[in-house]
Amino acid sequence: MRFTVDPWDPSYGTSNDVDPVDASRADVDCEIEVPAAQWAPRPAGVSAGRERIVFVDGVRRVEAHVWIDADGIAHHGTCASYAAGAVRCDGTAVCGPAVVGRGLFTAYGGAEPIPTAAGEFAVRVAPSPSPEGLSLALQERMGEAELEAAEVACAAGDVDVVVLDGPLRGRQHLTGAVGYVKTHHVAYLPPELNAVVGRLAPGQRSPLFALGTTWSRISWYLRLPGAAASPWAGVVRGECSANLTVARAAALADMVTAALPRFASAAHKEGRAPQNLYPIAGLERELRHRLGDPQLIYRALRRAAA
Repeated sequence: MRFTVDPWDPSYGTSNDVDPVDASRADVDCEIEVPAAQWAPRPAGVSAGRERIVFVDGVRRVEAHVWIDADGIAHHGTCASYAAGAVRCDGTAVCGPAVVGRGLFTAYGGAEPIPTAAGEFAVRVAPSPSPEGLSLALQERMGEAELEAAEVACAAGDVDVVVLDGPLRGRQHLTGAVGYVKTHHVAYLPPELNAVVGRLAPGQRSPLFALGTTWSRISWYLRLPGAAASPWAGVVRGECSANLTVARAAALADMVTAALPRFASAAHKEGRAPQNLYPIAGLERELRHRLGDPQLIYRALRRAAA
């Protein structure tokens, strides 16, 4: 029996959740750069190492679940912390800015902010009291913080590309913005084109394709070095604004495909290697540190409740 071991830390799930049988229902145009019959791995060239790249990411942490008593009726809420930041890489790596916040996420309209010794938990309205609704509200607030950090980092205007960890949705207006998607939960391409992605060598990308779900973007796949020898190991997906011309999107895809391999992580240093790039991993550690000690925050919430 032949098999490969996924290099990702099992606590993060798997690096590749693609099921070719369960194809996406998205509208996909695979012929915006080349005809589907001509799909083949595309070399991006050699990076000169002088690209001015800003990496943006965010972290979140649930501090406590709470119940809000309103005339004998208990309403569920979540107290959570979130942080977002950026790191600029242009020969050196410089972190900043960082946005840190705390919130009481609840669907109860009568909720009030919770002041604590660890800071105030501002009320953030959730779409529903379900765990999914509360998690969505937290995710959306973290996304807003990521956008704020990215806009400040790009204010100088001398940035070649902004790599945002995760999908690009809601941030397409940033100049040179690229969404960096590390895991694959659906198969957007037909099987014969997925096979082309499986043949990518490190530093190569697939042709561009247009992708439309609830929003539109231009996307491509690329492979990072140092992955296990399975067809989709080390493969990530990039996406940029659908408002770009195909030529501009192709140039952006080539730049990202050539530049990112030097930031690919190694398995003995990072549990999500090679997809979790070193600048992003370092930024995550810095942001988690800025969230504060979870035990202290939990005790602060208990004291506030008392």
